[in-house]
Amino acid sequence: MKAMILAAGLGKRMRPLTDTTPKPLLPVGGKPLIMYHIERLKALGVREFVINIAYLGEQIEAALGDGHALGVSIQYSEEHEPLETGGALLQALPLLGDEPFLLVNGDVWTDYPFERLFDVHLAEDCLGHLVLVPNPRHNRRGDFALHDSMLLHNTEVDEGFTYSGISLLRPELIGAYSERRQIFPLREALAEGIAANRLSGEVYDGEWWDIGTPERLQALDERLTSQ
Repeated sequence: MKAMILAAGLGKRMRPLTDTTPKPLLPVGGKPLIMYHIERLKALGVREFVINIAYLGEQIEAALGDGHALGVSIQYSEEHEPLETGGALLQALPLLGDEPFLLVNGDVWTDYPFERLFDVHLAEDCLGHLVLVPNPRHNRRGDFALHDSMLLHNTEVDEGFTYSGISLLRPELIGAYSERRQIFPLREALAEGIAANRLSGEVYDGEWWDIGTPERLQALDERLTSQ
């Protein structure tokens, strides 16, 4: 199974830290944030990675190379303009192939057991499986809800959850999306999949950090270095 790590964001809320360093390379607990994903997925047998890059992307490519030194293979999907998450996936589809792939946001840290996604059996008509987490302070309304393991828009029920940035997706979610175009957000394709009742999910109650501000980065760094 291949994994794609989203790493092309500008990291505007992380400035001034991201003025000279892309967010996925910011150190936390003694190593770049993106390395936690690569190391954990490699330990589970993932050897092929696709990473999209844009802002200061040359630093990410210089740090990770082709992955050989890390015992994996890394291909880069370079974006010459911001494509948003859906556009990023659409551009990367030729590198990802025809089988379901893991998608991970490069700016989150979690102890989620990725092996769970290896055990997920996507029904033939299911386009993907999303990992949700309890709503953090910065997203109290959440993104989605669950009903019998199928995703719903959280406006349809009282309680919603936040998308963790971790999922198992079929390429068809993006490739067959009716409104696909060069630049669009992933949430549009997810909304179409939800409307067709073709997306499943689960809720994870363990540790999950969205590194969206310098303060959260510092808090996580203190958390990891104190262990």
